[in-house]
Amino acid sequence: MLPAQSTPADDSQQFSAGAQVAVLLPLPVESAYDYKVPEGAVFAAGDIVEVPLGRRFEVGVVWGPGRHEVRPEKLREIVHKLDVPAVPGVSRRFIDWVAGYTLQSPGALLRIAINPARRWVPPQAATAIASSGLSLAAAGVKSTPAREKVMAAIGHETFTTSTALANKAGVGSGVIRQLIDAGALKLVPLPYASPFTPLDPKHARPRLEPAQAEAASELIAKVGAGFSVTVLDGVTGSGKTEVYYEAVAAALAAGKQVLILLPEIALTAQSLARFAGRFGGVPALWHSDLNYKARREAWAGVAMGDARVVIGARSALFLPFRDLGLIVVDEEHESAFKQEDGAIYHARDMAVVRAREGQIPIVLSSATPSLETVINVRKGRYGRVHMPTRYNAAAMPRISIIDMKANPPEKGAWGRAWLAPPLVNAVNRTLESGEQALLFLNRRGYAPLTLCRTCGHRLHCPRCTAWRVEHKLTRRLQCHHCGFAAPQPESCSSCGAKDSFVPCGPGIERVAEEAAARWPDANVRAVASDTLERPSAVQELIEDILEHRVDILVGTQVLAKGHHFPGLTLVGVVDADLGLSGWDLRAAERTHQLLHQVAGRAGRAEKPGKVMLQTHDPAHPVIQALATGESEAFMESEIMGREALAMPPFGRLTALILSGPDEVAVIAAGRTLAAAAPRGEGIEVLGPAPAFMALLRGIHRHRLLLKTDRGCPPQSLVREWLESVKIPSSVRVQIDVDPYSFY
Repeated sequence: MLPAQSTPADDSQQFSAGAQVAVLLPLPVESAYDYKVPEGAVFAAGDIVEVPLGRRFEVGVVWGPGRHEVRPEKLREIVHKLDVPAVPGVSRRFIDWVAGYTLQSPGALLRIAINPARRWVPPQAATAIASSGLSLAAAGVKSTPAREKVMAAIGHETFTTSTALANKAGVGSGVIRQLIDAGALKLVPLPYASPFTPLDPKHARPRLEPAQAEAASELIAKVGAGFSVTVLDGVTGSGKTEVYYEAVAAALAAGKQVLILLPEIALTAQSLARFAGRFGGVPALWHSDLNYKARREAWAGVAMGDARVVIGARSALFLPFRDLGLIVVDEEHESAFKQEDGAIYHARDMAVVRAREGQIPIVLSSATPSLETVINVRKGRYGRVHMPTRYNAAAMPRISIIDMKANPPEKGAWGRAWLAPPLVNAVNRTLESGEQALLFLNRRGYAPLTLCRTCGHRLHCPRCTAWRVEHKLTRRLQCHHCGFAAPQPESCSSCGAKDSFVPCGPGIERVAEEAAARWPDANVRAVASDTLERPSAVQELIEDILEHRVDILVGTQVLAKGHHFPGLTLVGVVDADLGLSGWDLRAAERTHQLLHQVAGRAGRAEKPGKVMLQTHDPAHPVIQALATGESEAFMESEIMGREALAMPPFGRLTALILSGPDEVAVIAAGRTLAAAAPRGEGIEVLGPAPAFMALLRGIHRHRLLLKTDRGCPPQSLVREWLESVKIPSSVRVQIDVDPYSFY
């Protein structure tokens, strides 16, 4: 069953004893459940309450008046209201809108919004130690030298810890506990202290160049002026962050909260340092790696208004902000903003909806705006602030092409080589000049494929439609989709040959191996997401680069954006063609964005930068656009191609992904759905067909694709379609409105 869209009540609506109210639960359920307000209680819309559900209890939110005709004696009562801030009406309206648009359960979205409150443990009240006013004798405590020292030390002071008092008195902490138990000392409550540092919008205001100041003034004018969408479009190194920080400062000065969405929250060490330098304090963080205590503090700070600025990943969008005044989506083009599992939504697009619901401005920042965003600018839906030059007159890097057919790599003593002679010579010159180089390859591990040289058997994942990637450092072959890992077998399971497996193709470990062999005196560092798992690893890496303890970086897209390394002047893209093959309507756009971003790491300071693209297809439009700097012409070509095929954003796509452990049942369900598919003018259904990842974590996957005209909303079609067929419980149906990938 698909979720039925509810209508949340206004914040001012209250429900007294005996009233029937709808409580939305953070579960994948169709709609809210009705409960009764118990005697002596009054609840308001948005209150977070505990209710009975079967034989257990669950935490939910009062959504509005009850909607079902149920006799009062049949209704179960709400247990109690939690001592936490209510979910504001704007958040509840937003959840309902997203659920209706994406055809997701509103309860699943509510779970994102209130999950820390489901196991709520009120923060322990802070206390201090003070004298009770009683002497040792009056408290009935025997006098000892240690106790006398404590009573003399405390006087009329208060101490936040027993250790602090014990240190002053020169005694052990056990003496303090004895005196508290006896009543000679007492614990006194302290005023609430927010865990979030105050932020000062006037702290360390930067010196903006005229172009930056003009852009900042346009963004500042939007703050407090209602709903608007502004695209901050600037080349890499133009100072976009400093510009939107001025809008953040304006929102803070107006007493508002700010949300900054980032695509990869794990790589924010420099961002946080830059933020703290500008505002004199750190923001609240929200991402999946936070422990429960940190998530609870951040959630409460947002709900109470103490957390003035939140920097977070996708799900931060659903936090119950008390008074949100500005949203910034940094690197708005990033595909990482699309949530692919669980509740499926695109955080960038839903952020625009959240801004509209709250009647506040939103800034979409990027050096390479997405095609959808470009079209919205052209149609006048979004405003645009353009910054075409780098800050402080820094020059854009020169981009050149290395034709790998004309300049094949020269084999060395280390075996197969991946770096062409022109790139090798460029690295030589860079190192001789005391500068740093980045060799970019968006592929983790040592080799993407391992096969038997005798029979050609390939080592694949037993649970996914994917090859296992060799990781030489850990001596394991790992699937990057499900995590399955095992050592390389001694013999081939297909032909029995021993020691016959060979790596095929390069990953960053293999390129780093070649770099270390070519330049033995250089410090070479391979960097990918799996090398930065320790919380401190990112900061340590950045410090090593800034202190020039690294000469050559070999890295994936984790190094492609958001970083400023003044000494890095050369970027060599080992395989610029990677990502251009296969059917994906956004493949060329994504590759252009990624390579443009990684190219932007070069020459960001006073020294000029150089970028070299190794390619087997130098005439490809993406390669040519990067080399000539004609990105607008490339984007125009992409727009014309999409429009000719009526593909997004000129048409609508909705994916139905069928999955289950039984492949036969999945295929049968797909055929049943295809037979009942909607028909009509401007409607086309493709499939069913195996998904690109036909087997994922042991689950078989097939998909159907509904293609409709732009003016034909797919939601009602999909609802009616799914309601017309019966899908077995063993087959799961996921709906992805506006799919961003087709894995």
